[in-house]
Amino acid sequence: MEFTAGNLNKFLFFKLPSAFWCGVRVKSIEANQCIVTVKHRWMNQNPFNSMYFAVQAMAAELSTGALVMFQIKKSGQKISMLVANNKGNFSKKATGRITFVCKDGNLIEKAIKKTIETGEGQTFWMKSIGTNEKGEQVSEMDFEWSVRLK
Repeated sequence: MEFTAGNLNKFLFFKLPSAFWCGVRVKSIEANQCIVTVKHRWMNQNPFNSMYFAVQAMAAELSTGALVMFQIKKSGQKISMLVANNKGNFSKKATGRITFVCKDGNLIEKAIKKTIETGEGQTFWMKSIGTNEKGEQVSEMDFEWSVRLK
């Protein structure tokens, strides 16, 4: 699969349908950055009329995970990936369109090289920042990814 926003959104439909139906969409992906958006709607709200935290987590995780998938494909090796841990901070009600940006693609390349060289699994943390349409931060999520040779 070529790593384009369109192909990743098709992947969502077939492999992560709950994220797709909640409105999570990849807007762009490059080697070091991925942008994912989701709009607050009835389908993904909480009882307080803002976006449910788990929907934000799906979008934030995708912004990091798509970069991991991108770098694994680039390596040409068979490498497994798994979220080992995560942390989240919610600083403002998430309403309107929320954009999650991860700029940690460079961390993955180093971990993949090391796991290929040593044969040992590697872990690394990636951050995704969620902002509303006004540019205000609504959440910050950190995901600890684990990669290892299959």
